[in-house]
Amino acid sequence: MIQHRLRVAVLGAGAWARHAHIPGWQRDPRCEVVTLCDVVRDRADAMAGEFGISETTSDWQAVVSRPDIDVIDVATPSHTHYELATAALEAGKHVLCEKPVAYDFRDTRRAADLAARKGLKTKLGFTFRYSPGVQYAKSLIDDGFVGVPFIFNGYEQNSQWLDPQVPLRQVDHTADQSVLQTSSLEGYGAPIIDIGMWWMGAPYARTVGTMRNFIPERMVRATGRMMRMNIDDGDIHLVEYANGALGSIQTSFVTIGNYPGVEARIYGSKGAIICRLVEEFGVAETIRVATPDSVEFKPLEIPQRFYPAGGHARESWRSLFYANLIRDFIDEILEGGSRNQGNFEDGARVQEVINAVERSHHRRRWIELPLDD
Repeated sequence: MIQHRLRVAVLGAGAWARHAHIPGWQRDPRCEVVTLCDVVRDRADAMAGEFGISETTSDWQAVVSRPDIDVIDVATPSHTHYELATAALEAGKHVLCEKPVAYDFRDTRRAADLAARKGLKTKLGFTFRYSPGVQYAKSLIDDGFVGVPFIFNGYEQNSQWLDPQVPLRQVDHTADQSVLQTSSLEGYGAPIIDIGMWWMGAPYARTVGTMRNFIPERMVRATGRMMRMNIDDGDIHLVEYANGALGSIQTSFVTIGNYPGVEARIYGSKGAIICRLVEEFGVAETIRVATPDSVEFKPLEIPQRFYPAGGHARESWRSLFYANLIRDFIDEILEGGSRNQGNFEDGARVQEVINAVERSHHRRRWIELPLDD
């Protein structure tokens, strides 16, 4: 068990580091952010000034190798995650990494295996797993409120890129545009796929899905111009879970609604829960339940114990949910036991589903899981 305050290094000084990662770490007195690293040193300096972080650098290798760092937080572009996360694990650091660890589930599993061999804790940026509402719903499920789970419906949808003039980020503009490239499924599908398996208590047994490119011409941030971008900006897949339950998942960033647009529904033999993680009218999330003898869905108040310190329903979902994620990760590290939810192994299972849906779309058929390596 670590007796001192956890010393954290954050890699990446982008918007998500500003809105979620750094505020989450600084909210917990059991840790301190000691350095901020970004390939653009001026960007790191500016953000460090905002948050009172005393050290900055552009040399991530030097940061990872420092013996006085306990945790590496990877908040960089997606294509860099695997290299940075595995280097940090090799150096003996606990790792928080934004999703995905890697685009291929086999690489994510290798990172999970590396962490296990070294006895290190990992945490993936499954932000919505840690919302107070989702955590409360899971406690109700564990207490038997829904009984035997029958059906899960999951949505992650919003209209962030309904306007083609809004610059796309985290896309490979050099990819072959004659082939549909995965976008919404990867970036927006992962959190709701994760919640589905977590709530239903089972992995996927098989899936079938399809992806669509609804808006072909888009502004791309990397080039600053309109380009043909053959990406899935909407997708749907069906699930047969290993315990016999059924599910459907829809993700999109061209469906009208407010960001983040997450909604999770579970229906069972004794009850049903709808958790809506959509910031509407100043409220970050809502949860409603129904039972066979009272079928009208009624709102529930989320108990305070599911909120981070100082948290409340009208706080921004970005800081609220991520503060819970970081609080949980610190608990796991300091407890020193085996508990480690939302880790790289969970990430590998989610990435395997994403890869299976990709195969299903391109092969036009059901895909069995686990996938062949």
